[in-house]
Amino acid sequence: RGSPSWPGDVARGAATLAAMEPPEERTESRLVSFQYVHVQLQGGAPWGFTLKGGLEHGEPLIVSKVEDGGKAALSRKMRPGDELVNINGTPLYGSRQEALVLIKGSYRTLKMIVRR
Repeated sequence: RGSPSWPGDVARGAATLAAMEPPEERTESRLVSFQYVHVQLQGGAPWGFTLKGGLEHGEPLIVSKVEDGGKAALSRKMRPGDELVNINGTPLYGSRQEALVLIKGSYRTLKMIVRR
């Protein structure tokens, strides 16, 4: 058979390969899926969330805190642990500095896409 044509083929292919490995070398493989959430905050800074990590630290750019009563919390769309992947239509490549520049440049509206 050729390359996998749908996710079930990938899962079966991984299981077949794992079954051929000696028991001490078998690894569990899982398919991972992400949910992308569009967040739009209005009214200007402060936006009510903090970030940690980033390319500079060898980690994804993660929402570390959502302030109670802040704009991010009131949107009910952001949560700690979300990965920030897009700000105002600009894809992020993990740089915290890039994200901060884009966030500070948002005067009235901040549009983001987070992955969880």
